[in-house]
Amino acid sequence: MECLTARKYNVSALMPGLAIALVVLLTGCEAQSDETMTMPPPPEVDVAEVLMEPVTISESFTGRVASPETVELRPRVSGYITEVAFEEGEMVQAGDLLFQIDPRPYKAREQAARAELALANSQLELARSEAGRAKTLLENRAISREEYDQRNAALMGARARVQAAQATLDSAELDLKYTGVTTPVSGRAGRALITRGNLANADQSLLTTVVSVDPVHVYFEADETSAFSSQQLLTNGRPRDVRISLGGEDGRQYKGQLDFVDNHLNPGTGTLQYRAVLNNPDGLIKPGQFARVEMPVAELDRAVLVSRKAVMTDQDRRFVYVVNEQSRVAPRQVTTGRQVDDLQIIREGLNHGDMVIINGVQKVFGAGMQVEPNLIGMKEPDKAEGVVAVAQEGGQ
Repeated sequence: MECLTARKYNVSALMPGLAIALVVLLTGCEAQSDETMTMPPPPEVDVAEVLMEPVTISESFTGRVASPETVELRPRVSGYITEVAFEEGEMVQAGDLLFQIDPRPYKAREQAARAELALANSQLELARSEAGRAKTLLENRAISREEYDQRNAALMGARARVQAAQATLDSAELDLKYTGVTTPVSGRAGRALITRGNLANADQSLLTTVVSVDPVHVYFEADETSAFSSQQLLTNGRPRDVRISLGGEDGRQYKGQLDFVDNHLNPGTGTLQYRAVLNNPDGLIKPGQFARVEMPVAELDRAVLVSRKAVMTDQDRRFVYVVNEQSRVAPRQVTTGRQVDDLQIIREGLNHGDMVIINGVQKVFGAGMQVEPNLIGMKEPDKAEGVVAVAQEGGQ
């Protein structure tokens, strides 16, 4: 009985401590439950209002750079090359000496022709003098009419020989001049195909080539539909500017200008040929390079534009996240058009005033989600200038 009484006494003594421990435990659970029930703040996202701007749509075509003037340099006289007077691959100016053919044989011919001309002139003076005396003698009836006619004929023959000698001299002087082979155009010279000491045959041997490099031409062909659309823009007085990018250059574009449109379609390919002029002051663009030409083919007075980062893809569907006035997110299916630099043309699905998420779409987990919108501009800062954009061939 004493032990039982003692055990009851000990349990009774522990009751206040147990009660305190239970209160502390319940208080901790309640605090943990409150912490669990606290919702995180809405995620911050960047939103922008859709743009409504005029857009010029361009198609991209494959072309090739060509030189406006290409010369295959051949000698006009035959002879042995005594000098190559240029550095292969250097820029040359019209009239520069490139090759020298041995001039000595042609110099000798020129001197012989000059001597023949002097002889013919002396004979002409003699014939003129005799014809003058014959006239006086005929008037005095000292010679016959027949002899007078013979002296006049001799005078005319002497004049003809002078003209023939002069023509021979002119030809010899030209041949002597042609021993120095000069370039008729300014441009970049190729390699010397015939070097010093070798024989060059007149009008046959190819010495080198010279191509003009500033400006250069870019030829490309457009399909019939694009050609018809572009012709409408060009006839409406639109500037004939195009943008050109070259193979091997990442992203760099040049401004060219159309200067020729062919007068008929190619019946074999159904395309129309265009030519653009491109300035090349440094000569870095080489004839023969491939080029991509963006030519205007249509204009939209009012196009809906969003950043390409805003457009999501779900299999064959494309959509954007639209934020309403209550800062809640709703996916919106859209039909896209072409790309305009960093923007995307939206043909269907968005209206003026709609706010779409640009940055932070990875934070959105479903429709109706609350977000903290941060308003930004739709265009990149360095592309915010300018109202009229040029659309490139892109989305469908």
